[in-house]
Amino acid sequence: MKMDGHTHTELCPHGSGEPVEKMIQRAIALGFDRYCITEHAPLPHGFLKKYRGSIEGLTTASLAWDDLETYFTLAEKMKKKYASQIQISIGFEVDYLPEFEDEIKAFLDEYGARTQQNILSVHFMQGKEDGLWCLDYTIDDFANGFEPFLREPQKLYQKYLNLVYRSVTSDLGKYRPQRIGHMSLIKKYQDYFHLPELFDAANIELIKKILDILVDQKREIDFNTAGMYKPYCNDFYPGEQISKLAFQKKIPLIFGSDAHSIEEVGRGYHLKNIFAKS
Repeated sequence: MKMDGHTHTELCPHGSGEPVEKMIQRAIALGFDRYCITEHAPLPHGFLKKYRGSIEGLTTASLAWDDLETYFTLAEKMKKKYASQIQISIGFEVDYLPEFEDEIKAFLDEYGARTQQNILSVHFMQGKEDGLWCLDYTIDDFANGFEPFLREPQKLYQKYLNLVYRSVTSDLGKYRPQRIGHMSLIKKYQDYFHLPELFDAANIELIKKILDILVDQKREIDFNTAGMYKPYCNDFYPGEQISKLAFQKKIPLIFGSDAHSIEEVGRGYHLKNIFAKS
């Protein structure tokens, strides 16, 4: 079935504000059979104390707690309204945040039964201070937070991949997200900072370790084309190295446009066939 497995809504504070209904209509026009709405889950209440960087990087990162019921009402309305034309799943893109595992699990325990598909992503990582910096908000924030590691970029990659490893091995309960989001997000600004295109041998071994866990857990990977359209990434997530290894291990690579606007729905869909043909 033709599916877009990663999309957002007008409730996303860093999105376009365009209505999810128009996005769904575009998916139908493009011939999609399934459409997953995966809005950013609210961040834990105590996260502010651990956050470093621009305040806008925090306030625009996720759905507000007060918007949770609005989100469910909107998504469930769309699911019902377009049921005869497309199968819609409702869920969240959940942030993995070290030291907040209990809060993440509590959120999933409370709301997981109302969802069908969820994504687990790493958007924040320990930086130069005792706190977490956003990986994908701005170039300035990235440079600010991770400047000490930019001189040894493979160590920067390793730091990020260790966090992905923690995310997949954490006990997030019966409603843990089944799909791992944009697993190479650390490369969003790779061209700006002249980061290596390839992971080195040590990082490949760490990636294999993560993938073996995903095999055992019967989880999926977000084959996310959004990075191709970011000015300093110019590549899909999780990139060729990880995708080939995942394909070899028969881990499902689920296409996701990560759309935050109407025109982004389904963007880059046909790239998903590249490994099946190689």
